[in-house]
Amino acid sequence: QVHLVESGGGLVQVGGSLRLSCAASGFAFRNYAMRWYRQAPGKERDWVATINTFSAYTSYDDSVKGRFAISRDNAINTVYLQMNDLKPEDTAVYYCNTNFRPDYYGQGTQVTVFS
Repeated sequence: QVHLVESGGGLVQVGGSLRLSCAASGFAFRNYAMRWYRQAPGKERDWVATINTFSAYTSYDDSVKGRFAISRDNAINTVYLQMNDLKPEDTAVYYCNTNFRPDYYGQGTQVTVFS
């Protein structure tokens, strides 16, 4: 049974940084690409970033390119999202996701950026 647990969110000032983590279980983590999504209040869930199985390939939405970095540690089944230079428009609930179960999302972690 797939289980994804996001953590690391919080309240941060404009220009600040946060590092999100997503602990995965229930599938062969190292064999699947991982993604981060986010959902702002009143909006649909949007894709943020993707990392392939052995970190050789990453891609980002234009809105976060150059500010966010996705990484993974296959030894501990965890994917990360380093977020720098945060802006108010980054405020959202952040979710991780796997190709193994693309319809499944964890409970998410709230990121709130204030000025």
